[in-house]
Amino acid sequence: MASSNSTSSARRRAARAPPPPNLGDLSGVSAPLPSNGLHAPSISTHPTNAATPNPSPPGASIVVSSAPQCSPRVRSPVTRAPWRRRYLHAVLVRRRSVPFSPDSPLAPGSRGGGERRSTFREDVSHAAAETYLVTRLAFILLRYLGVGYRWISQLAALIIYAILLMPGFIRVGYYYFFSRQVLRSVIYGDQPRNRLDLYIPRDPKKPSPVVAFVTGGAWIIGYKAWGALLGRRLAGRGIIVACIDYRNFPQGTISDMVSDASDGISFVCETVGAYGGDPNQIYLMGQSAGAHIAACALLEQAAKESRGEQISWSVTQIKAYFGLSGGYNIENLVDHFHERGLYRSIFLSIMEGKKSLPHFSPETVAKKLSPETIALLPQIVLLHGTDDYSIPFSASETFAGVLKQAGAKAKLLLYEGKTHTDVFLQDPLRGGRDKLVEDVISVIHADDADAREKDALAPIPGRLVSEWQIKLAHRISPF
Repeated sequence: MASSNSTSSARRRAARAPPPPNLGDLSGVSAPLPSNGLHAPSISTHPTNAATPNPSPPGASIVVSSAPQCSPRVRSPVTRAPWRRRYLHAVLVRRRSVPFSPDSPLAPGSRGGGERRSTFREDVSHAAAETYLVTRLAFILLRYLGVGYRWISQLAALIIYAILLMPGFIRVGYYYFFSRQVLRSVIYGDQPRNRLDLYIPRDPKKPSPVVAFVTGGAWIIGYKAWGALLGRRLAGRGIIVACIDYRNFPQGTISDMVSDASDGISFVCETVGAYGGDPNQIYLMGQSAGAHIAACALLEQAAKESRGEQISWSVTQIKAYFGLSGGYNIENLVDHFHERGLYRSIFLSIMEGKKSLPHFSPETVAKKLSPETIALLPQIVLLHGTDDYSIPFSASETFAGVLKQAGAKAKLLLYEGKTHTDVFLQDPLRGGRDKLVEDVISVIHADDADAREKDALAPIPGRLVSEWQIKLAHRISPF
């Protein structure tokens, strides 16, 4: 009887004990969530918050990096929870005995060792969910902007614009939902929409350069899938692309967006080795509102690092920043956006009031940075079309001048006659050698002679939309 009681007591204590952390497969790749996503540790990367892992859902595992994630130039301590250090050590020991190969769980098109591939029905279900989200974002935008004459006409132009480019959108959408090279909805944090998509090159022979990309969307309708065309192009040239999603207004304001982007960059820096990426070749890129958010995150991180504060990623891990069609002096753009339909009251709500505009204007912030902070910044490349009416190219022109005056390495590339969407959508859909993509690749492969040789012999991308449709879309575009 005594033995039976002690056994029962032991069972009750075991039932009350917390479960051990779910370390999953130590190969470094997670199992898919029901929506074909991947689960990673939900960690707050703010120094003021304790970094504690959230329980993983059934069947999920934790994604970690297998390679050193900090370059020797890092000057400030990079925070990492003790449990994560132990786990990273376990992964490093495991991966030393399991070389990367096309048949490994980390190979492109693989979702983890021994797991089943998603069915067509599951892929269609996921596509339907993504379509619902995009539609919901559009209605949120209309609700906040109001339905006046200006927006009725803009909406009509947008619908015609989308119809004209639909053949290309369908083909890119098929690639996004069904390609073995795309890992969708990898979880990088514990906030809503803390997800990113990974575009993995086919058959990499060595660790690949990585671009962490923050998409645009007027701070209201940004979404990670907007980077599918860029991801497809760069992955085809041997570059991993991580398209970072983030909270949009009204779900969050600008400080939430910058925080989410920073968390996404931290995740990329820490885990990219597990996906075949080179942690010493990480680049940051943003488009439109995403360029503004990424620039805010970069300058904020540089300021923290120069002050010796604890950080979750180092600016010195970023080799270059690419700002595409971005706005960097928000104070000067309030009236311009109001005239374009992003009304002043809404925009100020997004930016957390008029008093916050200087803090979230990278151009203004750069003027006040110390020489030590400026010295930490990577090369900054600003790209802009001269016929951009959404954000005038003078925004990039002025920001480049301020950065150069402060002592930063800044470069401005202007594309004559190109609009806000030409350089990002119409030109890639046209096929052939896309000037902007080639300029970005030339910076990434500047120190890699073998990659430059392959670039010269790379196949020319085919046309996705006929020329007359692209020209008409250029004229009708509401952007």
